[in-house]
Amino acid sequence: MNQASPLRDRADQPPQRARLSSLSGLSGISLGLGLACGPTLALAQSGDAAAGRPSLAPVQVEASRHTPLAMDEPTQTGSRLGLTPLETPASIEVLTGDTIRARGDVSVVEAASRATGITGSPAPGNGGSSLSARGFNGHGSVMQLYDGTRLYVGAGTVTFPFDTWSTDRIEVLRGAASVMFGEGAIGGAINVVPKKPTRGPIQNEALVRVGSDATRQVAFGSGGAINDMLSYRFDISHRKTDGFMLRGEAESLAVGAAVRLDVSPQLQFTLSHDEGRQTPQRYFGVPLINGRVSSLNREQNYNLDDAEDKYRDRWTRLDAQWTPNSAVTVRNQLYRLDSKRHWRNSESYTYSATTNRVTRGDYLEIGHDQEQIGNRTDATFKHALFGLKNQVLVGFDVNRIDFLHSSDTPYGGRSVVDAFVFNPGYYASPSAYLPRYKTKTSAYSFFAEDKLAFNEQWSVVGSLRWDRAKIVRTDPQNRAPRLDKTFEYATGRLGVVYAPDAAQSFYAQVARAADPLTGLISTSTAQVPFELSVGKQVEVGYKRQLAEGRGAWSVAAYRIEKTKLLSRDANDPTITQQIGKQSSEGIEATLDLALTSTLRLEANAARLRARYDDFNEAVGKSLISRAGNTPAGVPEVAANLWLHWRFQPQWEAEFGVRHVGARQVDAANTRQIGSYTVADAGVSWQANPSLKLALRAFNLADRKYPVSFSNGGNQWLLGRPRSFELSAFVTF
Repeated sequence: MNQASPLRDRADQPPQRARLSSLSGLSGISLGLGLACGPTLALAQSGDAAAGRPSLAPVQVEASRHTPLAMDEPTQTGSRLGLTPLETPASIEVLTGDTIRARGDVSVVEAASRATGITGSPAPGNGGSSLSARGFNGHGSVMQLYDGTRLYVGAGTVTFPFDTWSTDRIEVLRGAASVMFGEGAIGGAINVVPKKPTRGPIQNEALVRVGSDATRQVAFGSGGAINDMLSYRFDISHRKTDGFMLRGEAESLAVGAAVRLDVSPQLQFTLSHDEGRQTPQRYFGVPLINGRVSSLNREQNYNLDDAEDKYRDRWTRLDAQWTPNSAVTVRNQLYRLDSKRHWRNSESYTYSATTNRVTRGDYLEIGHDQEQIGNRTDATFKHALFGLKNQVLVGFDVNRIDFLHSSDTPYGGRSVVDAFVFNPGYYASPSAYLPRYKTKTSAYSFFAEDKLAFNEQWSVVGSLRWDRAKIVRTDPQNRAPRLDKTFEYATGRLGVVYAPDAAQSFYAQVARAADPLTGLISTSTAQVPFELSVGKQVEVGYKRQLAEGRGAWSVAAYRIEKTKLLSRDANDPTITQQIGKQSSEGIEATLDLALTSTLRLEANAARLRARYDDFNEAVGKSLISRAGNTPAGVPEVAANLWLHWRFQPQWEAEFGVRHVGARQVDAANTRQIGSYTVADAGVSWQANPSLKLALRAFNLADRKYPVSFSNGGNQWLLGRPRSFELSAFVTF
């Protein structure tokens, strides 16, 4: 929905971006298909003007921002050297904020799950933000970052960022990414990049959105130059809904502000603060009746009347960049991140056909209090090495993380209610809610990256990273000995890129990654004898950008092996050993293509095979091998399609389809949850140069499907049913 400022200072754009903007005006092919505003309008207006018809004022937009495969723009997720996707030996995809908002994706998970091979499995227990990529699930394997900075995962939960209003873009790096960001990224990394202060006149924008289930959103954004040295950015978004289920109310507030000081063309400072507050739906899904979702209870909410989910996150960062000359760039970021989270719910529900009643269990009250203070510094040098062009980056990252976990373990509550008409009741636990453990983690890392270009076609890109993390865990309720554990690990990536010309490249890479057994800062006493899991990846691919903005496409094939999984000893089921292994291999393809001057297609597909290669599971007193089985919750097929049609100069229509393949319920593969396909559509009207109206429909076929599941697959957390929304977007 957010359209680029027509007043944005062209001098603030990278040269390549400005060049592409001018190309779009010459090509006559719409680069804005897939968005609800932008250059499609400008192209139509130029045609109207030529015919002597009245037209809206042209809107100058960066053409490269309108394609998910802008391969000639640098990203900060795939490489710290400022390489473009064409130059990087890895799978990279960029979802622009304009594209995200035009599709109506209000959450980061909704937006990211439209990228190639990325699927969501959100639930209250993981902060509503868990993702799956390349056969690996959850925050311990698919890392999520904000502006290139990670918050260490606390007991499997990440709650920020969540709102897309202030998003400039989401960069997706598929495959082993630990060399970039540390442990916990064997499947990939999702980096949400917020809007930044920019030079140029101040531009304001506002959004009002209303929809089904009393959903409403109000958002405002403003940014530009205050004077020759100062510029700013401010965004705020408030969203509220009653939900499609009983007692499904949810509310969120996201605020972001940044001020940039340009001391000189060589030295800049940016101070940023982002804060998010959420009270998400107190909803953990519904139990299946006779093995399927029933119309009798699909809008039911079996949680307690005084259930509570609350998250508050604050991210403060001070960035500095010094460029003494064209060959040297030094960057530093000092940051403080903190999160406070609280859950109080009954989370599991089991239906009995005999009694027509539902047993509610898993009465859990849990609290997180987490603070992370850190600093990251890197320096990039461009020089000649043996007469060859070379770029090298060296840097370090240091963190201190304090984490307090409170709960009423061992979670003893239970109740039985009628399946259809009941009093929700109140939370009661036989155990006190108390601080259960504290951890203090000191982590630091050193990293380096190098690109050596042999000529215009051939280059080698290599990265190395070494991490050390020391965790000290204490139990406030007992005098048990404190836990001390130190992890040291090295990761890396080495790739070769062959670019026959400036519009295409072939690449191959090998990479080494690391994953925590659960979460680094919540390491338990039982995990002390073990090391981190290790991942190895091999990947090959091809990327192509078409001329005159007609689109781009890419294809990649990979294999990942993850070893050192915890598995039961084959000779003694009571002994746990770090001998397990799982793997995935697959192929991914992404296409962005202007079919005509008014019709654009964006599509992607991923097919993978995920398996346990060596994994033993204790079932009662027996030990059963799960080798050859698919890990639970991993879809082996995922695809997305999006069509954008400008059928009149000021009118646009969109149609999208998302498909997620079947998922196994458990490691035994005794049952699977079937695949689902969801279709969305929308139409928008540019009423005048500053006002855009849009009507969208989601889940057109009203498909009943689980975004996630629990309780042995017998409890589904349902996705949004058919719903509608109307929005007005204004610039001034």
